[in-house]
Amino acid sequence: MSYTIALVRLGRDDVPSAGGKGAHLGELIGAGLPVPPGFVLTTAAYEAFVRMNGLQQQIVGLASRASSGDPQSCHEASAAIRALFAGGDMPEAIRAEVLDAYEGLTGEEEVPVAVRSSATAEDLPEASFAGQQESYLNIQGPGALLEAVIQCWVSLWTARSISYRQRQGIEPGAVCMAVVVQRLVPADASGVLFTAN
Repeated sequence: MSYTIALVRLGRDDVPSAGGKGAHLGELIGAGLPVPPGFVLTTAAYEAFVRMNGLQQQIVGLASRASSGDPQSCHEASAAIRALFAGGDMPEAIRAEVLDAYEGLTGEEEVPVAVRSSATAEDLPEASFAGQQESYLNIQGPGALLEAVIQCWVSLWTARSISYRQRQGIEPGAVCMAVVVQRLVPADASGVLFTAN
């Protein structure tokens, strides 16, 4: 099984494997827009990590007991899920493939990359999830990359994400996380545009 896909090979139909961000970055590349090169560590990698560490039932149980009307319960569920991920081991097949893709992206140099969460319930027409999950910038080296990947995975279960999904009626067992890894752009400026429907 392949756990990584180059951004250039993705499009809007790839949300189940690449998450919202990964799929939409692929769309931008296809439209000819300048997007920093990168790859996606697919949802299959997240699922394999969770399965091989026996976490799914515990995660769903903890998230299901939290209530969007009780912020403390969401924080407690999030902390418990974070501890589960911290105690897990990265499967060797995933580790090897992500490090190969990273070396292909950066070459011999330790070029900084951005490691960005890309959830399957993200950037949807009915739910934006803006700011719900984590991204990490200026990541350099294999060890830092693998740690950032796990932190992106666990950010699927922040207190605000758990609460937001509950309010949107999205079941805990229905979500998954991919991770986008891109060369970091030394930007002079950046911005965000908000629109109203």
